[in-house]
Amino acid sequence: MVAEKGVVEWLLEGDPSIRWQTMRDLLGPGARTLERERKRVAQTGWGARLLELQDPSGQWGGGVYTPKWTSTTYTLLVLRGLGLPAGNRQGLKGCRLLLDRGLYSDGGINLGWGRRPSETCVTGMVLSMSAYFGLDDERLERLAAHLLGQQMSDGGWNCQLWRGATHSSFHTTIGVLEGLRDYELLNPGCAPRLREAQARAREFLLVHRLFRAHRTGRVIRPEFLRFAFPPRWHYDVLRALDYFQECRAPRDERLAEALELVRAKKQADGRWLLAAGYPGKIHFEMEKAGRPSRWNTLRALRVLKWASSSERS
Repeated sequence: MVAEKGVVEWLLEGDPSIRWQTMRDLLGPGARTLERERKRVAQTGWGARLLELQDPSGQWGGGVYTPKWTSTTYTLLVLRGLGLPAGNRQGLKGCRLLLDRGLYSDGGINLGWGRRPSETCVTGMVLSMSAYFGLDDERLERLAAHLLGQQMSDGGWNCQLWRGATHSSFHTTIGVLEGLRDYELLNPGCAPRLREAQARAREFLLVHRLFRAHRTGRVIRPEFLRFAFPPRWHYDVLRALDYFQECRAPRDERLAEALELVRAKKQADGRWLLAAGYPGKIHFEMEKAGRPSRWNTLRALRVLKWASSSERS
């Protein structure tokens, strides 16, 4: 059994990507110590293994979007989740490649899907990764403007809007929210309009209490209650709550059930298990499904820490 105090020690024994985020989110050491730990993501462990797999062209997996989940898009998404430091040369090279290959006439990203409009989910991903790595490129402003223009009347986004969708998609919405948040941090001068759009989208999620149909109250999709990592393009409650805590969103009573769901998944030893991932090719396995997960434990603890501090304020 891992005692409550021992859980943090267990996290600190993990991969550098887990260790530095545990220090940042749960312990809060000095900036110098944190940066030293964070740099290790590119030097050893999962991050270093992924960087070694990039080919000279800047691609991973032999493609920009496929195969899933070893392509350039999804590898960069994992590296962003690991916390590979901004400014990393290989991360920036991959992001430039996605923009070079994918920027479409409508201002979004279209990675070879013919004459149909840009794909909103992928545009959100590319904006998120590029802004996160600190890419200095005016094309990011076009991506952000495109996404703002695609926001639906209910506050969220849906990649099927061009086909007549009238209700936002949770999957698309969380990806765009993450993209706008990362772009906001990169370009604080654009913050007011980006924050307004995010607030509207958070309200869309809150109306649904993050996982319930607002009219019937039923669970929209059972997989929303499963916590896999990496989440790829998929939405789940923990991913949504992690976004809420990351941007220090105002506390709202409509989060209560989602937070209780996270608490209920805590095991007797203080850890959280990993749900099965999504079918597809992967570079390597970080954690085993059904076993205690450092990723889920770290994410759950930082979400609950944020919720607790919000309740006291």
